[in-house]
Amino acid sequence: MSVALIILLVTPLLLIFVYVKQKYAYWSRQNVPFMEPHFPYGNFKDLNRKSTADVSQDAYRQMKDVGPFYGAYFFLQPLIIVTDVDLIKTIFIKDFNFFPDRGVYFNERDDPLTAHMFAIEGNKWRSLRQRLTPTFSSGKMKMMFPTLAAVGDNFSDFLVKEIGQGQVVEVKDFMARFTIDIIGSCAFGIECNSFKDPHGRFREFGKRVFETPRNSQLVRLGLILFPELGRRLRVKALQDDASEFFYGVVKDTVAYREKNAVERKDFLSLLLDMKKDGVDFTMDEIAANSFIFFAAGFETSSSNQTYCLYELALHPEYQEKARQCVLKALKKHGSMTYEAVCDMQYLDQCINETLRLYPSVPVLERRAFRDYKIPGHDLVIPKGMKVQIPAFAIHRDERHYPDPEVFDPDRFHPEEVAKRHICTFLPFGEGPRICIGLRFGMMQSRVGLATILSKFRFSTCSKTLIPLEYSSKSFILTPREGLWLRVEPL
Repeated sequence: MSVALIILLVTPLLLIFVYVKQKYAYWSRQNVPFMEPHFPYGNFKDLNRKSTADVSQDAYRQMKDVGPFYGAYFFLQPLIIVTDVDLIKTIFIKDFNFFPDRGVYFNERDDPLTAHMFAIEGNKWRSLRQRLTPTFSSGKMKMMFPTLAAVGDNFSDFLVKEIGQGQVVEVKDFMARFTIDIIGSCAFGIECNSFKDPHGRFREFGKRVFETPRNSQLVRLGLILFPELGRRLRVKALQDDASEFFYGVVKDTVAYREKNAVERKDFLSLLLDMKKDGVDFTMDEIAANSFIFFAAGFETSSSNQTYCLYELALHPEYQEKARQCVLKALKKHGSMTYEAVCDMQYLDQCINETLRLYPSVPVLERRAFRDYKIPGHDLVIPKGMKVQIPAFAIHRDERHYPDPEVFDPDRFHPEEVAKRHICTFLPFGEGPRICIGLRFGMMQSRVGLATILSKFRFSTCSKTLIPLEYSSKSFILTPREGLWLRVEPL
């Protein structure tokens, strides 16, 4: 082989090597503690086999004592991970204007359902948030409650018939059917009948959104790294059939209601009422935000209820205490009313302790809108850099929660909550970009759990996985396998 050919082959490799070394020297040049990266994945190679929660917690345990933040690399892209709760509060609340966006991929032109409030950015987000906030007030939740309670009654009847004298059941499946029916009814005004038809179209397309991504892992990573390029190339994130189904449902329902002057106490009617009052909603915006209401409410709420029942099965003394709390409230108020579910303090404590141990989104992200100098430090976070908040790991830090792996609802007694920093508990995020559906999600969990705890007892069985393992296929915290429990009537 000639010298010229050797040089021709070696030179590009050498240039690549120098480029990678230069990229991976970013945090060293900034004098910031960092995790040693490994080409080409940076610090995220384990995402191939571990969940986001596990990868994040492994890193947190390694780096939490080096200071209020540390550097990491997503492939060749540097990002900063913040672990100090005071700094997290500053980023989420005080200096929110520097970090208003999540940096989630969306494509408004080619994939309109992705342009929902969780993803969109800038003035469009501010305008949409302002317009939608009234639809999630406590008054609007109370208005929707009868619709939700009716689904709870159907759920109860279904369980009585299904369980009989006792069965081992896959709890996540049951809770998913319950939340699908609630969201279908409260968002779209549609009876999904998931109890009678577990393979209904809403259920199947909902599963496709979370379990069957449109794109390969490589493409999804590319969209995270280069969202603008993805939009220019017109890359879609949702499966065409799922997108067409949800868009079609909303469009047809809106047309029917407007033609026939139909009034229902649900999310879609609230949007249409606002539109009548002069609020400028496009069909794309109505469809996209109905979709995220469905997608977020379906997966996160069903997971929360599933994990809560799992922990209560492991701790029968807490389960009985939660049951007595529910029965007392039902007796006091006469039935499953809005006032009754708001009067179940211990059940709320169980739900919140479950959210602490199993936050649906294990890692929260923000993107710097402009250069930001960290208060009290020399470091400037440059415009466009991602900031990660490891919520799952913070929730399991013994500095904030003694014996953090132990399920203990008493941590969320109001007196105990008042003693803790606001950013030690982040299941819904915090600040202006906190989850807008927080009230609805909590109400949904209260009704589901109160309904079944008032009539059934849960315990572990031979198929119950202890400890739980999490799926590496979803950015939402979901069990790797089914979650099986024994269910018996009281």
